[in-house]
Amino acid sequence: MKTVSFALGALLFAGAGVSPAQQINAAGATFPAVIYQKWFDEYHKLHADVQINYQSIGSGGGIAQLSSGTVDFGASDMPMTDEQISKMKVKPLHFPTVLGGVVPTYNIPGLNQTLKFTPETLSGIFLGTIKKWNDPGLAKDNPGVKFPNEDIVVVHRAEGSGTTFAWTDYLSKISPEWKSKVGVNASVNWPVGLGGRGNEGVAGLLKQTPNSIGYVELIYAVQQKMGYGDVKNAAGNFVKADFATVTEAAAGAAKNMPDDFRVSITNAPGKNAYPISTFTWLLIPSQIPDANKSKTIKTFLRWMITDGQKYAAGLSYAPLPKEVVAKEEKAIALVK
Repeated sequence: MKTVSFALGALLFAGAGVSPAQQINAAGATFPAVIYQKWFDEYHKLHADVQINYQSIGSGGGIAQLSSGTVDFGASDMPMTDEQISKMKVKPLHFPTVLGGVVPTYNIPGLNQTLKFTPETLSGIFLGTIKKWNDPGLAKDNPGVKFPNEDIVVVHRAEGSGTTFAWTDYLSKISPEWKSKVGVNASVNWPVGLGGRGNEGVAGLLKQTPNSIGYVELIYAVQQKMGYGDVKNAAGNFVKADFATVTEAAAGAAKNMPDDFRVSITNAPGKNAYPISTFTWLLIPSQIPDANKSKTIKTFLRWMITDGQKYAAGLSYAPLPKEVVAKEEKAIALVK
């Protein structure tokens, strides 16, 4: 397990005495960890008496720690299910934080072009039915690209992951075979491939493995300078994941966002909608016994969905649509 701690805060000095900062503990998704680090740092500059510690352990781990009561709030790239919520002592509330794209990224020695992937080729690769890089389907979608006659090495997440949930949610929507044989979940029985832990682990394994392909959150591909492909969307266009195309994927959902904010936006309609896009959520207990912690967390949430959003685009995330922000501002009052 890779643990990333963002310790934001310090001791407050008052005369000769020393008072500890208020400490908030959280854990979960690696997908938004980069912007969470930025947010907690910027928030600390405004509130030096608040210390937020975040463990980047994956969405499954975040839900598990929230369920066991070992953290003050969790983080996930997949909404909790009704069954998971029913087992919680205190009902968790979902608060979308930003949007991001999950991208197919690859390591083919000597190949520098941006590849194009259709739903058929992506599902075929991850089902193991497309085995070679010079497969006719890939060649047809990428004219002029000289693919090697090499086996494709699939890399996927090893642990329960919201990134995996978004990826398998998309594959289940575009491939009946994937839906029936593998399905949608944070952790699935992969037909083929090697497992890496966290977005960081998958990115690292891809960089070490020639002729490999995997999936990571967009910011990890950008930071690691890894090639990632355009994906054919529901409108029939090959689209690159970026701020604008992820934002377009959320447009329809934003206008019809359910009150509990649990929604999927994979394979969304829209001429330029990137098809493997998702919200990511903070999971906040609806009742927080410590009144000071409750106030601190609610104050942070208000800052996050307003001033905090300006940091999203620079880190390859898309900010929340204004309709979602308006609903969240009202929902914060549900935290007691």
